[in-house]
Amino acid sequence: MSGIDAFGIALQRGDGVTPTEGFAAIGKVTNLSGPEIERETYDVTAHDSVDGWREFIGGLKDAGEVSVEVNYDPRVHDDLIADFEDTAPRSYKMVFPDQAGGGNWAFKAILKGFSQEAPVDDKLSAELTFKVSGKPVITEGV
Repeated sequence: MSGIDAFGIALQRGDGVTPTEGFAAIGKVTNLSGPEIERETYDVTAHDSVDGWREFIGGLKDAGEVSVEVNYDPRVHDDLIADFEDTAPRSYKMVFPDQAGGGNWAFKAILKGFSQEAPVDDKLSAELTFKVSGKPVITEGV
């Protein structure tokens, strides 16, 4: 197989209830990208590095951001503004569709951007940007 259909991926938002948190899908998602995990590297090259090759070690890791595009519906999406007002990270899950084996990436994030657009000749849309805080937990699919 050369590719997997992405149709059906879901971004779910946690309700914050403990000890068992519930999750509900954010509706009308048209595009989802991230988290963009990356790691800093530190140059540890010294005068005695073998054959003059630069040497590196791994540093701090960053889960980056998650970007979500939606067919904007104020009745569905305006409750997310509360996440923007909240300074504490909230739980989210990116749930992969069955044709991709299921599984999910769970992470805590802060909503850092919410931008809607209402062109005269197209649909209402919005883009949400989340900054991931800490390590994503990856549950592999089958």
